[in-house]
Amino acid sequence: MDNPINKISESFACSAQLSVADITELADLGYKSIICNRPDGEGGAEQPTQQSLADAAHQLGLQFAYLPVVPGQITEVHGIEFAHLLNTLPSPIMAFCRTGNRAKTLYQMAQNSSQKTQHDVTNACNWSSAFDVVIVGGGSAGIGLCASLLKRRSDLRIAIIEPSDTHYYQPAWTLVGAGAFQSERSIRPMQTVIPKQAEWIQASAASFNPEKNQVVLSDGRLVEYHQLVVCPGLRLAWEKIEGLSETLGKHGVTSNYGFKLAPYTWELVQQLKTGKAIFTQPSMPIKCAGAPQKAMYLSASHWRKTGVLDNIDIEFNTAGAVLFGVAAFVPSLMAYVKRYNAQLVFNANLVKVDGPNQRAWFDIKNEAGEVTRVEKTFDLLHVVPPQVAPDFIQQSPLADTNGWCDVDQTTLQHKRYPNIFALGDVVNCPNAKTAAAARKQVVVVAENLLAAKELRPMNTHYDGYGACPLTVEHGKVVMAEFGYGGKLLPTFPLIPTVPRRFAWLLKATVMPWLYWNLMLKGREWLARPSRDEK
Repeated sequence: MDNPINKISESFACSAQLSVADITELADLGYKSIICNRPDGEGGAEQPTQQSLADAAHQLGLQFAYLPVVPGQITEVHGIEFAHLLNTLPSPIMAFCRTGNRAKTLYQMAQNSSQKTQHDVTNACNWSSAFDVVIVGGGSAGIGLCASLLKRRSDLRIAIIEPSDTHYYQPAWTLVGAGAFQSERSIRPMQTVIPKQAEWIQASAASFNPEKNQVVLSDGRLVEYHQLVVCPGLRLAWEKIEGLSETLGKHGVTSNYGFKLAPYTWELVQQLKTGKAIFTQPSMPIKCAGAPQKAMYLSASHWRKTGVLDNIDIEFNTAGAVLFGVAAFVPSLMAYVKRYNAQLVFNANLVKVDGPNQRAWFDIKNEAGEVTRVEKTFDLLHVVPPQVAPDFIQQSPLADTNGWCDVDQTTLQHKRYPNIFALGDVVNCPNAKTAAAARKQVVVVAENLLAAKELRPMNTHYDGYGACPLTVEHGKVVMAEFGYGGKLLPTFPLIPTVPRRFAWLLKATVMPWLYWNLMLKGREWLARPSRDEK
């Protein structure tokens, strides 16, 4: 080697910049692992890239880790991460930077970090060192992201914080409510979908301490991280509608937004031969903005098929001022509204339910902005509850003024904490909150998180993609795919506003299979968003 080896201990040494040729000499000297602490491009074209060094190391059976740090910007987090590498990589270990000084400083910080962890009993943390990545939430976004990260970097130490022991495929519940999908096919044990390389912390997150890179669990334990991903979904706020919680699942009151309630929807639809059916939609944002009217279309489709549609008054009450937020799809939807003879009531917000007496109250706003409370009777009431960010997000420093996780809408990096990312329903991006959106966001966060970790530009951008398969009748779907600003983003070269049987096949058969076998396994078929090469 051209550079001298500074042997700090029997298991660790450091040096100045290594060359590819040096890797062979280190292997001959018995070194098992190499840590690169110098960012790519710092020394110009003559500096070998970390990837070329990693390839040479792997060919010789050596482990290689990349932990780049900038002179004068070494933080406690870097020291903790270096300690993790020292604890997990086979020794002896060689670390290098331009002169060797950063590597030596990190080693000293790692020793101090290890001593502090061993003696600071007030920490009350059950995990001996910080995880590379902590993911809060074991839904579609969290599991999909974990799998995608491990596909890219199998050596990452990842923890998933998730209290539930069951994982749900929620997009199927609209079909369950129409008798077109079996509810038991929409659930699997959580332990079967969490990647085996990840550590599942079955607990609830209670708060965050981003200044110390800690997640506080509901039982007081701490989980430390180098990078954090927040994706706990949103909360269905049933309690915001007076009397609703007491009558859900009985007295003709149902909702496809609950796993145990969707089968009751189908029971009611089959039983109803005459009377009034009311479907509601609260103010945005909600998950799958088309789901409230999907319930109406599929119910009406059944009543039409069985010859009782003319005996049923259908009413769709929405708190919004339009039927659907992307104008291109409204004419197709209005054709079905007319086919089913449904009455649309805009600016109508459900505020109270009396289940036993089958009455509901709506606050309806007129063009002058005046609000009138109107009482309505029903035989079937399909309710979509108001939806909010989880309380522990709203009350955290990660939230924006409306309580949602505050991220850059293209990179999905937190606006104030660069080592934090978020995706899924909890983010404040102006996109549709759908599983299809999460599928695209997974790739964005996986690539940008690793880019941030390695001090590279974050070139993978989210375009706001979301998909809402609008089930306008049994056997046909309007496949609404769109991004920021309502821009149409169809996956297939077909006119997207036309109802198709092909789209029904995708919704009812293909998409569930893709979800369980591709998305949750880190296989990113048709999931790549736009990428800016720089």
